[in-house]
Amino acid sequence: MGHRLSKIYTRTGDAGTTGLGDGTRTAKNSARVAAMGDVDELNSLLGVILCEDLPAEVRELLTGIQHDLFDLGGEMSIPGATLLKATQPARLEAAIDKYNADLGPLKEFILPGGTRSAALTHLARTVCRRAERMAVALAAEEAVSDAGRQYLNRLSDLLFVLGRWLNKAAGGGDVLWQKGRNA
Repeated sequence: MGHRLSKIYTRTGDAGTTGLGDGTRTAKNSARVAAMGDVDELNSLLGVILCEDLPAEVRELLTGIQHDLFDLGGEMSIPGATLLKATQPARLEAAIDKYNADLGPLKEFILPGGTRSAALTHLARTVCRRAERMAVALAAEEAVSDAGRQYLNRLSDLLFVLGRWLNKAAGGGDVLWQKGRNA
């Protein structure tokens, strides 16, 4: 980290622009800034989930993902940069396979819920999907690494599986959607 922040407010963004990692400035409402913000929000939400009582292996997995997301945010803050490796989405696939192996097949739609940690994990999944959509929108305008977009896609799948797994690990199960329940 070349520059340490000693002064938090700079007033340089008062006109509606923000500085990128390469020193250029862009509008605060640009697709790049929106994508960076969504990744940051996802990372923050994982921090909330890590405040829950989690199995050590899930805690370690989510902490590693937070580091990856910080790298992805850095990648998005520097146009043309690539910080995630092409192998990182495959690591998420391995985790999906590991946790999904303990779960029964899905025969019904499920609702976000069950335990607090599972519900928060489902919330993180929805934020991840938004971050992925924003990364795809950014990629339509500017270069975004394939690994970064793939990582977000796999991460949302992993978060879905982890939500189910956390409910099962707590002795519960999926919260099933009931068609026409309130009809």
